[in-house]
Amino acid sequence: EIIERIVPKVKEWQSRPLDSMYTIVWLDAMHYKVKDGGRTESRAVYNVLAINKDGRKELIGMYVSENEGANFWLSVLTDLKARGLNDILIACIDNLTGFSQAISTIFPQVIIQSCIVHQIRNSLKYIASKNQKEFMADLKTVYQAPNLDLAELHLDKLQEKWGQKYSVVLESWRRNWDKLSAYFGYDEHIRRLIYTTNPIEGFHRQVRKVTKTKGVFPNDMALMKLIYLAVINISKKWTQPLQNWALTAGQLRIKFGERMPLTL
Repeated sequence: EIIERIVPKVKEWQSRPLDSMYTIVWLDAMHYKVKDGGRTESRAVYNVLAINKDGRKELIGMYVSENEGANFWLSVLTDLKARGLNDILIACIDNLTGFSQAISTIFPQVIIQSCIVHQIRNSLKYIASKNQKEFMADLKTVYQAPNLDLAELHLDKLQEKWGQKYSVVLESWRRNWDKLSAYFGYDEHIRRLIYTTNPIEGFHRQVRKVTKTKGVFPNDMALMKLIYLAVINISKKWTQPLQNWALTAGQLRIKFGERMPLTL
């Protein structure tokens, strides 16, 4: 039976050795329904999409858990390390509580960039609809600023104008600012790659095209098998380095020194 032959392949693929370093890594989860002992339960599929030192995409991790939380992410990162990954230059994440601490515990040198788009979406939940357009125009001057100094200047202006009315929103930007502003340290090529979790969300959309016909999966393995087959198919397109990779690699080398080996 072809399906039975896939099971060992999935397990082998999940535990394959990794490179010792990946330049940029996006971490995010997708959610599915699975039958478990007759009951329908939720499952989170944790995916880790990476760019290797040669500029090629690779899905380096895929794990299933009952729900999404920093604790399980910690076990994911621990497994990546056990499979040979020693260093990540930049990790791009959503704003899940405790997530950045989990990553820093295992990879203490990593630069963490929180997704700007997630932060904006979360902010808008607290802004009255009549103020949203004006607030967004002011906020854009912060995250689209040409450099960190200007971004911080505009953030101060935002605080002056809206701080009293929307203190929760401004506090959140202030509290997470280190993680939200990491991308200002790079040129536009790298900024575009890291300021959102878009690359992994795009990958998830491709996977969902394959999985959407199934409402509920009979078990975890059935879910994993279908996603594995989708990944193998999607990754056939990942043979070429990212556009302008030589420029990007040069930038990373300047920023990270010996941690970014240049292959000539």
